[in-house]
Amino acid sequence: MKKISTILFALLLMGFGMSGLKLTDEERTMAVDHLQETRDNLMNAIEGLSEEQLNFKSSPESWSVAECVEHLAISEKMIGDMLKGTLESPANADMRSEVKMSDADILAMITNRDQKIKTAEAFEPSGKFGDFDETLEAFEEARETHIEYMKETEDDLRNHFAQMPFGTIDAYQAVLFMSGHTARHNAQIAEIMENPDFPEE
Repeated sequence: MKKISTILFALLLMGFGMSGLKLTDEERTMAVDHLQETRDNLMNAIEGLSEEQLNFKSSPESWSVAECVEHLAISEKMIGDMLKGTLESPANADMRSEVKMSDADILAMITNRDQKIKTAEAFEPSGKFGDFDETLEAFEEARETHIEYMKETEDDLRNHFAQMPFGTIDAYQAVLFMSGHTARHNAQIAEIMENPDFPEE
């Protein structure tokens, strides 16, 4: 049932914005590889962690590993919804001039942990998915949907756009933002686990 729902959602996503400029093989490969790589890095990092390790906080105001994972699950869904929303409007090549950041700029910006970003309330961990296993499953399902979509889509992702706090990006860059955001929090999880007080088991 999980696999069926993932495929159906991916097909629904592909129903928007058909025709127009297609992705190059290089663009498609880059996006799929980065989505897979950042997911796999996350799964490897948290594999086998105990409940105490998952919930360890270096300070009361900091996030735990479990909260980082929930934030990623929330973000994966919301960025996916944003991507879907951009494709509901007609492609508009006239807006390309409003995109000021390159793909490399997007990835460099979102993965830079030296640049602190205040998390909006809607993206804050709140236990909305249930326990940790349910939260991780929500992330995995959404990520698999986005990977399958990027493998197959013929949508004109370069001529659909989204407004972000830092400026206009195209729909392809929204996917890179998604995977780069995962890389950012993978680095945060590594920092948590490197804390001298992080539980040994």
